[in-house]
Amino acid sequence: MTEAAEIEPVATADVPRRRFRIDKSLLIVSLIIGIGLALVTRGLMIGVTGDDRAGLPPLIEEVNPVPQAEQALSQTSVFVDLASGYTGQLVIDGVELPTVDVSAVANDGVEPGEQISLPAATVYEPGNATLTFIPSEAAAITEFTEGEHRVTVLYWALDETPQQARRFTWTFNVI
Repeated sequence: MTEAAEIEPVATADVPRRRFRIDKSLLIVSLIIGIGLALVTRGLMIGVTGDDRAGLPPLIEEVNPVPQAEQALSQTSVFVDLASGYTGQLVIDGVELPTVDVSAVANDGVEPGEQISLPAATVYEPGNATLTFIPSEAAAITEFTEGEHRVTVLYWALDETPQQARRFTWTFNVI
């Protein structure tokens, strides 16, 4: 019984080999998808966005409105975040704005949680090394009119003088 149950090997040389026909439309679609994926991957790898796109100097961490902003509002504030240990001054549309140190404005008689009144100038916060200007009726710039505006920040180390200032200029558009 074991002799009858044995399976005889089949010769593979006798079986003709099947040739598959290549579906040209499937091949073309596959190539297009592959090329598309390669282009998207390349675009993501070489794309420059965010802070890298702004091209900020190393000592300026952030500016707002961002350079070449297209849709800033007329009451938008101008904000510059400098590296620790730096101070500066803003010049907006050729108007040199005075800078006030917030620590010099804080009154000793202020209760915790009470608001302090800030002058209508660029406010420098030494703890954060930030400059902030908010247009107001009492400020040199009451609002940003429609169109392009140019901001220059002059910045220097605390142990330097304003004559040693570096500068960075950018523009933004108000709608």
